[in-house]
Amino acid sequence: MSTMYARIDPFMGMIDRIKTSLLVSEFMTVQTQTVLSAILFATGLWLSFIFLLRYILKALLSYHSWIFESHGKMSFSTKVWLSLVKLLSGRRPLLYSFQASLPHLPVPSIDDTIRRYLESVRPLLDDEQYKQMEIVANDFKKDPAPKFQKHLKLKSWWSTNYVSDWWEEYIYLRGRDPIMVNSNFYTMDLLYVIPTHRQAARAGNVVHAMLQYRRKLERGELTPLRALGIVPMCSFQYERMFNTTRIPGIETDFVQHLKDRKHLVVYHRGRFFKVWLYYGGRHLWPSELELQFQRILDDKSEPQPGEIKLPSLTAGNRVPWARARLKYFTEGINQASLEAIETAAFFLTLDDEAHGYDPENIRSLDLYAKSLLHGKCYDRWFDKSFTLIVYKNGKIGVNTEHSWADSPIIGHMWEYVLATDCFHLGYTAEGHCKGDINKSLATPTRLQWDIPKACQEIIEGSYLIAKGIANDVDFHGCLFNEFGKGLIKKCRTSPDAFIQLALQLAHYRDKGEFCLTYESSMTRMFREGRTETVRSCTCESTAFVRAMEDESTTNEQRLALFKKAADKHQNMYRLAMTGAGIDRHLFCLYIVSKVMGIDSPFLKQVLSEPWRLSTSQTPQQQLNLIDIQKFPKYVGAGGGFGPVADDGYGVSYIIVDENLITFHISSKFSSPETDSFRFGQNIRQAMLDIKALFNLKEKKM
Repeated sequence: MSTMYARIDPFMGMIDRIKTSLLVSEFMTVQTQTVLSAILFATGLWLSFIFLLRYILKALLSYHSWIFESHGKMSFSTKVWLSLVKLLSGRRPLLYSFQASLPHLPVPSIDDTIRRYLESVRPLLDDEQYKQMEIVANDFKKDPAPKFQKHLKLKSWWSTNYVSDWWEEYIYLRGRDPIMVNSNFYTMDLLYVIPTHRQAARAGNVVHAMLQYRRKLERGELTPLRALGIVPMCSFQYERMFNTTRIPGIETDFVQHLKDRKHLVVYHRGRFFKVWLYYGGRHLWPSELELQFQRILDDKSEPQPGEIKLPSLTAGNRVPWARARLKYFTEGINQASLEAIETAAFFLTLDDEAHGYDPENIRSLDLYAKSLLHGKCYDRWFDKSFTLIVYKNGKIGVNTEHSWADSPIIGHMWEYVLATDCFHLGYTAEGHCKGDINKSLATPTRLQWDIPKACQEIIEGSYLIAKGIANDVDFHGCLFNEFGKGLIKKCRTSPDAFIQLALQLAHYRDKGEFCLTYESSMTRMFREGRTETVRSCTCESTAFVRAMEDESTTNEQRLALFKKAADKHQNMYRLAMTGAGIDRHLFCLYIVSKVMGIDSPFLKQVLSEPWRLSTSQTPQQQLNLIDIQKFPKYVGAGGGFGPVADDGYGVSYIIVDENLITFHISSKFSSPETDSFRFGQNIRQAMLDIKALFNLKEKKM
């Protein structure tokens, strides 16, 4: 407009140059030529502007000094940085709005990784062992580490994330051992509340809430998770939440993700049913889903030969399952039925048991967790992205396959589902789903199978292996309600650091020694970031633990050592979050060594060290849909996972509110060194003993 009518050219002749460079038809008028040239120029200018903003935002998001600043204290540069990020983020960003602007995960230097590694193993080795480790590490640093690092940096330039694809492939998909207990994890229902005791009704509301969440997910309508309410986290893992299955292979599995699927598969009393989720182009209402699930519960038909324990193929070793799938499930009705399962939106089990937390039964939480983690070994499809379990008393839970995502992702969906179920959909006075019932819906379809004896023997073999694993799981759910994050914050300490130091003290009292400790930290400030390891057993934490066990040490000295250890832990956690961790870098260097065919004694030793204490914190209130101050009974119980080492503990904890922390502790009965209940008692006492340090200090002041 300015060029044609105002005779002003703010673009310094750029449009005229485009016009003369075009092969313009002789039938075009001068005015048409000018408009076309202006449109091309404006489009290029607009795209350049978008890319410029994107790279400016990426540069801003590469700034991580804010995370190392003291809580409640923010530097002027950080305030300016936050203002710029907020300005460029827009008012209402969608779930995937920031993906292209997230920085890539940086590759740490070899020197930093080796130095931090040696520092992490120092409290676990005597002087002679440490000197030997120093020699091996320094030899590796000279050669061949520089060669490996060069290849790793090249990979970081052309890949979106230099860790995530290898992590998924080599840690999860190439594993040939059973994924039940060893890889899959679980998430529990609300701790104190069961909205309805009608199994079909609870399933109807929850499935409908999941479909609502899936629709928001596919449209990108969910708000991205942001630290400080401003710094975005990567949303890549959400993409494969639904319509996803892990497919077994001889050497490696692969993850199959499909577009919108319109059905789910239900397992009940050894039978499989296909249920359509749409009617007339819309989702089924909760009342309609309740009707369909009630029809399944009322169905008196018997399982077909081999059908009852068919899911145990997904619970046993991967190679027999892969071979059986190729031999018996690639044609006919078996192929059609298996395809229905693997292409379903997700898998639903209508369980014939009742579970949940019962204050009168000390083992109720233990049995609930074991049921979610492995069930009967044949009533969950462990290869699906997740299996929803609805018990006959209305309690629910989820078993999640680990390769596609980590626990905060499924936790995000779970918070939405629980809030929608209880506060938006609701139930009638009789406990049924609200809404009219459409009795003209087609009944659920039984899946048909023709499973020969040879295949049934393979199924039974997988079941026996899975049953052995399940029977060996020693689980204890510990509800710590003496205090919570409220009191810990009054101690001016990070709640996570407080709990990690309590775990170190508890483990030392439990076993009389320190061990290599794994704490999971997220790296989702980077594109396609997943997790990093925080090595929680440090020189500072061991010094604090020894002081707690030394009667000659004063409480002032113990408190000083505690604060030093807590500060050290917080710094390590921040380093892990900002891409300066140890273990993912060493893991990738090991993969490069294998690809190059160069043997590294140092990397081989590092990767073979057992994690005898594996810990993880379950995030709480990612969406803030439930006001737990107003509704204190509507709190989640968190989730957990199986033991990582044969003679070690797995501990998942959730800081529920101001006065409750839930610990999910797992170990193996076969180990004479471990006892989950005993460790839970040690954790409880360690928490109280650390709290007492601050109480004594306050009294003196």
